[in-house]
Amino acid sequence: MTDALKRLSDEGVAIWLDDLSRKRITSGNLAELIDQQHVVGVTTNPSIFQKAISAGDGYEQQLADLAARKVTVEEAIRMITTADVRDAADILRPVFDATGGQDGRVSIEVDPRLAHHTTPTIAEAKQLAWLVDRPNTLIKIPATKAGLPAITEVIGLGISVNVTLIFSLERYREVMDAYLAGLEKAKAAGLDLSLIRSVASFFVSRVDTEIDKRLEKLGTDEAKALKGKAALANARLAYEAYEEVFSSDRWAALDKAGANKQRPLWASTGVKDPAFKDTLYVDELVAPGTVNTMPEATLEAAADHGAITGDTVRGTYDAARADLEAIGKLGISYDDVVKVLEDEGVEKFEASWNDLLKSTEAELERLAPSEG
Repeated sequence: MTDALKRLSDEGVAIWLDDLSRKRITSGNLAELIDQQHVVGVTTNPSIFQKAISAGDGYEQQLADLAARKVTVEEAIRMITTADVRDAADILRPVFDATGGQDGRVSIEVDPRLAHHTTPTIAEAKQLAWLVDRPNTLIKIPATKAGLPAITEVIGLGISVNVTLIFSLERYREVMDAYLAGLEKAKAAGLDLSLIRSVASFFVSRVDTEIDKRLEKLGTDEAKALKGKAALANARLAYEAYEEVFSSDRWAALDKAGANKQRPLWASTGVKDPAFKDTLYVDELVAPGTVNTMPEATLEAAADHGAITGDTVRGTYDAARADLEAIGKLGISYDDVVKVLEDEGVEKFEASWNDLLKSTEAELERLAPSEG
């Protein structure tokens, strides 16, 4: 076992786990990962909770109590998921304190059915922040068109946000703009900007999955030579945009007022194509001030045989642009790809949420006490 994860941390990449379950909390596994694998944060999403609750480990007693109270299935899910996030936040609290609030964070997502509705997203974000009631929580809001004003409003209220489902460079710039606008609102309201944190979750592997499928269909040697290049190019150019925005005059004024940069977070870093090295999206996205949230299999692979050789992002921007341009010249539309990915991302989370509703409802019915 190499200590590639320590080297990754030393390069300024915060390692977060892209998974959570009650069993992981109660077994001591999460605490072990923090202690031994340099994990300093946790992300969740509807798919993760759907898998955890469907597996059933550790949820039966709470489900039985909720069934006895005859709560709605939506309320049951929120009680269960916020309990897990609260407990995980407590386990990560020493990390939060040691890093001055930068890490030790746990993310929880607004109901994905609200992705295209601004006002309910704001209301849900406020409710989740109140329910979890831990300073080291991040509320996840999708980077849809309707999500952007919600991000500004929620940041403006002093609630820390993880912006999720970012695929395009244009949308990422809009996300950073929404964050800065939120900080400006918070500043005008007299809030302490140093307490507000945000990450921008830029999705990686799904870009390769979609573009490589189109390259494969073209079938030419030129097309095949570009497989596995789009996702890294896209993420590296996102970091270039991050450097630009957070060295602007607009940012300087907020920085002076105590604000924190919105860190880029590499999401969807599990490799989908077996032809690629399983640590591709870890080894090749090393840059200071970033987060890499990994599924457990990727975390284990990175710990075992990750090749951390220093910064692999800065200095690559021209080559990254050339790769995306070459893909565009083959007739693959970047704008179409990122739109498909955003639409699919929202749909997948909504489908997982609906599955979670159904399985939880079945459990509540099964555990409901007989009348009397």
